[in-house]
Amino acid sequence: MMKSLMADRREVDPILRQMMTAVVYTYAPSARHEDSGMGFNSSAWAALAEAGLTRLTAPATEGGSGAGWPEAAALLVTLAEHAVPLPVAENDLLAGWLLRRAGRAVDDSVRTVCLLDSRGRARRVPWVRDTEQLTVAWRSGKQWLVDDVRAGSVCIRPGTNLAGEPRDDIDLDMELLSGAPVDAEVMEELAIRGGLIRAIQICGALDRMVGLCVDYASTRKQFGRPIGRFQAVRTLLADAAAESALANAATVAAVDSVAGGSPDPFAVAVARSCANHAASSVSRIAHQVHGAIGTTAEHDLHRYTLAAQAWRSEYGSTAQWDDLVGGMAAEAGGAELWALLTG
Repeated sequence: MMKSLMADRREVDPILRQMMTAVVYTYAPSARHEDSGMGFNSSAWAALAEAGLTRLTAPATEGGSGAGWPEAAALLVTLAEHAVPLPVAENDLLAGWLLRRAGRAVDDSVRTVCLLDSRGRARRVPWVRDTEQLTVAWRSGKQWLVDDVRAGSVCIRPGTNLAGEPRDDIDLDMELLSGAPVDAEVMEELAIRGGLIRAIQICGALDRMVGLCVDYASTRKQFGRPIGRFQAVRTLLADAAAESALANAATVAAVDSVAGGSPDPFAVAVARSCANHAASSVSRIAHQVHGAIGTTAEHDLHRYTLAAQAWRSEYGSTAQWDDLVGGMAAEAGGAELWALLTG
């Protein structure tokens, strides 16, 4: 497996990284020798919860681990690299964070988050069928309100994303809600946090794709030698590695920007733009290198290419993130552009 810039951060305790890998690997498809799809694995969730990883960034006063974004990023990359899909990000970095900003108590229930329209509807909500609580936000007049409701009280129409992860449409009786107000800036940050989360997860999938390509090109022989010795294949591998490295570097910079308290919107937009474009090109290259075997259900490649393609369309499309990068750069103008680019 290729070394991941996101998972191998120097500021992340190596013992913590080893624990993450040990716990997650137990539930990876290659380790359990079965294909349970991309649904919720309750055993994996219980193991992560016991290790204190499902509420990694929650304050210790609430029973969390009090960690930061670098540790959370390392965990998300590890989950993505091992194809163990769980709502860790939605539970900890989105729903839990939003409830705390609204002044609400946060317990150890499994949560996800969504934005409701005026009729109490939301589309393609991650993992709602597998959660215990649903943190919802909606606009009431000129303000935003946040509430936490039992997932069992929500009408669910099941769906999935391209990778097979649960993405359900919901209907909720607005009369059941009694929200706490939050500032518009909180909701803007929620969107930015969601974008950064998906960039991190895409990086994990990209790392694994490149690793699978290198391994396959080193062992698959054609005309009496490994295909990795052919210049055309070497060029493909170099392109894939470069795209993955660029996405990783941009996403590391975005994670580092949270040191000031909140993610920097421009850094996150650049990370998502790079990660989304890399997801497209590296997926294509990975299937070119693997040939027919890479399209089969028996091979692991589809777990990462489909996940990357699914994640690149969530919490904003490629076009939206590209437009945000261009718009912020144009607004900065020549005098401020360098400061914007260098943070």
